[in-house]
Amino acid sequence: MTPAGFCRQALRVTDQGEFASFSEDRMTKLRSILGEKKEAIVKRWLEDTTASYAPETRAFLNRGKDRFANPVGHALRVGTQAVFENLLEGMEPDRICSHLDDIIRIRAIQDFSPSQAVSFVFLLKKAVRAELGKEAEDPRLLVELTELDADVDRIALLAFDVYTRCREQVCELRVSEVKRSVAAIMERFNRSGPDSASAPDRSETKSKCTNEKRGGDR
Repeated sequence: MTPAGFCRQALRVTDQGEFASFSEDRMTKLRSILGEKKEAIVKRWLEDTTASYAPETRAFLNRGKDRFANPVGHALRVGTQAVFENLLEGMEPDRICSHLDDIIRIRAIQDFSPSQAVSFVFLLKKAVRAELGKEAEDPRLLVELTELDADVDRIALLAFDVYTRCREQVCELRVSEVKRSVAAIMERFNRSGPDSASAPDRSETKSKCTNEKRGGDR
């Protein structure tokens, strides 16, 4: 199932309708402010996201502009920027999931627990408030910030769904690899015959008999 299809399944209408749709008309004032600060917010979000890595790795990932020389850093940079842009543009679940997949797929094969793998999403709240500074205390933005937090929480839920799917795929690949290894071993075993491993070495037997004969002649 594609990331988009998986998200459509995950966001089916519930009894409360909480995931029925995402708003496209909210946070107009806040959205305008965040759009002006987009580059700084995404940069801070990326730096906070890579803080979980070792210092050398973190520095390398933060320089990840080349998709070939630094594919992980490039995926993190492009993915976080795309997720943030989609958040400002109205939260299209299919597109959000597609960009999350680029990030989560990497973290799913690393030594991250599920909570660690998706925790970077919540760091967006911290990055937004850090760049807003005193503007975050403006009472006129309070409702919009609350709505923004709710949308970030929804993104985190999508990220967890994507992580679960990626881990399932990793497990399926590992099982397939084990099956192929076992099949190869059995094929070699059947080709050589079941008694080949236990059959005595003829040269060794001949040498032993020769030595025994020489001993008897003495």
